[in-house]
Amino acid sequence: MMKKIALGSDHAAYEMKETVKRLLLSQNFEVIDVGTHSCDRVDYPDYAKLVSHEVVTQNIQGILLCGSGIGVSIVANRFKGIRAALCRTPEDAEMARKHNDANVLCLGARFNTEEEIKKIISSWFENSFEGGRHTDRLNKFSDLGEDC
Repeated sequence: MMKKIALGSDHAAYEMKETVKRLLLSQNFEVIDVGTHSCDRVDYPDYAKLVSHEVVTQNIQGILLCGSGIGVSIVANRFKGIRAALCRTPEDAEMARKHNDANVLCLGARFNTEEEIKKIISSWFENSFEGGRHTDRLNKFSDLGEDC
């Protein structure tokens, strides 16, 4: 069975999103690309909301990109059920998965190279939630935020 993942970006990260999409497709992911679909100026909150909706309603993971990764992470974390993590290193991605059960990976196209982003994504998928003491912490905020 093919694993689904939601993917979205603003115009600043469009080219990197396309690179990430090719990488995911080569790894047999079914990619739900919510856009943007060109370098024309758009607003990142629109795409963060679309990816968040897919993640929550389909119970899948997502990847969001913008120039810095900061904007999309702020927006995505506004929604109940989303645990978005801005990761700039493979170690960030490892901890986001292991300790925070992050379900949306946020990346900054202007802050990381293509090679670095590939390593971050690899680390993201190589790691999973450890549970234990981290579960109690996640439960403290699982009902916060707005529905998508």
